[in-house]
Formats: sequence, structure tokens, C-alpha cells
Amino acid sequence: MPAMVPTGLGDVESHEAGGARPFLILLDFARIDNTARDGVTGHRKAWRMNIGEKIKSLRIKMQMTQEDLANRVDLSKGFISQLERNLTSPSISTLVDILECLGTDLRNFFNEPIEEMVVYGKDDIFEKEDRQLRCVISWLIPNSQKNDMEPIMMTLEPGGASMVGDPHEGEEFGYVLSGHIYITLNGKRHKCKKGESFYFKPTSEHGISNPSKSEAVVLWVCTPPSF
Repeated sequence: MPAMVPTGLGDVESHEAGGARPFLILLDFARIDNTARDGVTGHRKAWRMNIGEKIKSLRIKMQMTQEDLANRVDLSKGFISQLERNLTSPSISTLVDILECLGTDLRNFFNEPIEEMVVYGKDDIFEKEDRQLRCVISWLIPNSQKNDMEPIMMTLEPGGASMVGDPHEGEEFGYVLSGHIYITLNGKRHKCKKGESFYFKPTSEHGISNPSKSEAVVLWVCTPPSF
């Protein structure tokens, strides 16, 4: 049975040197979306750390050869070479010894920051239909309410409208992708058609509507998040 060591980030699975599987750390974390929205659930993702590549990087940073490291931990140069290529795996005690020679320990070695997503796709979009208002809101960025701004795409059926937004600090921007809409602000209506954009400071009640006989689609960005 492989040894298991808790790191605070996940479970570390170790295989002895004769194992065929590369030594990888599997980290699970929850990306929790806004639970106040109906139907929104958390998504779980897995992230793998390449142990061999990171050991090699640390060794080079310490200006050590594979032979230098092998001699310090009483291992063969061949074992270090295979470890760095993920062809073999150390026991936990051996890994501790290697990391000590490289000037670190298990906690700091596995405390690697997880890169934030930059590109988002269809699988990341959450949609909510409001049949009463005859519109569909698509949240383009998961958990965007924690950010400074929140982009959505709103699809308005003929006669559809957004909810009336309360006054708040910040700014709002929109771009009409198709059809045309009316922005209601300060009691006035402003027409905005395909290819045009709108921008305003929401110091009064505000919203958009589609009085036409065809569908309208709007990219809408709000800061701070309020959708």
C-alpha cells in the first residue's frame, strides 16, 4: 500500500522507487459560485503538480548536479535522473531528505500557488431564465461577484426586460450584440441598437428593455457586481 501524507493541500500519494506510476500530487479544491442564485452549484477541479520537474528546477537553482544531489542523500545519480523525469517515485522519507538538501521542506514544496483562469469557455457559463421578465442571464465568469466587475450576457425576448436595478455606486457598460434595446435611467429612455454601446453611473433606478418584435442580446458589465 502506498504511504499517504496530509499536506494541508490534499493527499500526497507516494510509490516506492520500483513503482511505474509517476509521482504526482493531486489537489482538489472547490470553486464555489454564488449560492444565492437558484441552480448554481460549486464546481470541483483537479490540479496536478509535476514533482520531478519541480525538483529539477530547485536543483538547478541551487547550482547542483544530479550527482551532487545523489551523493548528499545517499542515492544513485540514475535514481535522481529518473525522478526528475517522473520515471520513478521516492518514498516520503526520501523526498524529505531530497527537499532538505534543496533548502526546502514538504510544506513549502507543496505550497505552490494555483494559477487563476484567464480564458473561460462555454462550460464555465451559468444561465438563468426568468420567464416572467422574458429574459435569460448568462454569467460569463464563474464566481465573478468576488471581482471588481461582473460581465454578463443578457438575452431579451420580444417584450422582455431586465429587473429594475437600485441606485448604487460604480459604473455600468453594455454593448448590443443583436437587436435593439431601451435603457431607462433617471426616468428617461435611451435607444441603443446593434453595434452601439451604453455607459452610465447608476445613481438612480435603471434597467433595459426590448420593445421590438425580435430578440436582443446585450453584453453588460457592472462594477461593483450587482447582477
